[in-house]
Amino acid sequence: MKVLPIKPFEAEPWILKKHYAKRMPQIIHSFGLYDTRLVGIVTYGLPASPFLCMGVCGPENKDMVLELNRLCIEDGIKNGASMLVGQSLQMLPKPSIVVSYADTEMNHVGYVYQATNFFFTGTTKERTDMAGSDGKHSRHNFGDSENRINRSAKHRYIYFVGNKKQKQNLRGQLRYEIQPYPKGLSEKYDAGNSVQTQELLFV
Repeated sequence: MKVLPIKPFEAEPWILKKHYAKRMPQIIHSFGLYDTRLVGIVTYGLPASPFLCMGVCGPENKDMVLELNRLCIEDGIKNGASMLVGQSLQMLPKPSIVVSYADTEMNHVGYVYQATNFFFTGTTKERTDMAGSDGKHSRHNFGDSENRINRSAKHRYIYFVGNKKQKQNLRGQLRYEIQPYPKGLSEKYDAGNSVQTQELLFV
């Protein structure tokens, strides 16, 4: 198997038809896992929150921050998710700061991030957001203030891309505390169906 850059439109069917969110994120970098065909995708984009970009390693490093915002892979591919994530990280611009989340509401723990040496930096608190016109979370400030929806708690993971010196420098500026990895039973999802498993299929 190999990991190659792909166009965002190649990831779109995976995101809209297979991923539980059923919504396209903003994509800057996208990669695919191939055997003889495309069997998985991972995408990276700008985080929705500018405060997150400034808060990870300070405002001076905010332009380096990317979010791993979709990961989707066919079932039954041993170590496929960690291979896709691990190799795609090394294809990102250097230096970069990558943030990703494991959604506790979907019973995700983030084992693929643990397997690829992300730092775990805690769990966000549950809160409510204004809903957009589609009834989902509004990424901007023009949602419906009278219609609020729950935003679940999420495990936050961070990875530094770069050479040894760049990684050490960014880790020294990290504003979150590095914590022990969370554990628990994870679940995987395909088209709305879920099964308990120790493997993370979608994030």
